[in-house]
Amino acid sequence: MVIDSHQHFWKYDPVRYGWIDDSMKVLQKDFLPADLGPILKDNEVDGCVAVQADQSEAETEFLLGLAAENKFIKGVVGWVDLRADDVDKRLAHFSQDKKLKGIRHIVQEEPDPEFMLRKDFQNGIGHLAQFGLTYDILVYPNQLAAAVLLARAFPDQKFVLDHIAKPRISEGLDNQWVHHIKELGLNPNVSCKVSGMVTETKNFKWRQEDFSPFMEVVLDAFGWQRLLYGSDWPVCLLGGSYKEVITIVRDYISKLSDHERAGIMGQNAVNFYSL
Repeated sequence: MVIDSHQHFWKYDPVRYGWIDDSMKVLQKDFLPADLGPILKDNEVDGCVAVQADQSEAETEFLLGLAAENKFIKGVVGWVDLRADDVDKRLAHFSQDKKLKGIRHIVQEEPDPEFMLRKDFQNGIGHLAQFGLTYDILVYPNQLAAAVLLARAFPDQKFVLDHIAKPRISEGLDNQWVHHIKELGLNPNVSCKVSGMVTETKNFKWRQEDFSPFMEVVLDAFGWQRLLYGSDWPVCLLGGSYKEVITIVRDYISKLSDHERAGIMGQNAVNFYSL
């Protein structure tokens, strides 16, 4: 099974999705399962995991509703306020829907690089495992040190790093990013999505070989068993088509065995999210 472990849906609203500014006009419209379904089929992808793009429970309900109506949406990574006093009740409510597989907070937008180390946030993280929920780590490189400490603090919690932590691809490897990726990879409870790379290039100009050093680092740090392919559609359209994005990953892992490639392109996602 080939699984896209990371994509988004939205009915475009300029207030709700305020992060989609005028520099992203291609994204200022609706993106729904009817749009993605044919694209997945064309690229021989069997299913996907829909990930939140708005910090609201309404977003979680919206994605779960889409998953109920579309069999190719195999799981949902939603949002609840992990800092809320009643976080356990909110998680209990949403986890009644078996399509809810994980939770994500848009930590990259938090000005405090140690946001994930806050007591109230960690209280929420501490409730996820009892509901069988994973946590998607969405951070910039300067927040990776906190991610390492978070992973160590909750060794029984399943984490996955989104978009290889958004390094500046066009500038080449950064030693601090490499160091922290290796540190994070030492934690067996952490996986990594090979996703979101084309949008981290300068002016969205790239060559396929630009990504190889970064994929080499994450492959070395996490091993093939903990890497998950993700398209980041439709955000990826800022920097490339779905086909271009999946080809970057498929071409790079062509040196691996059939078994290893099958893991990265789907089986690891099935295992991580219990799809």
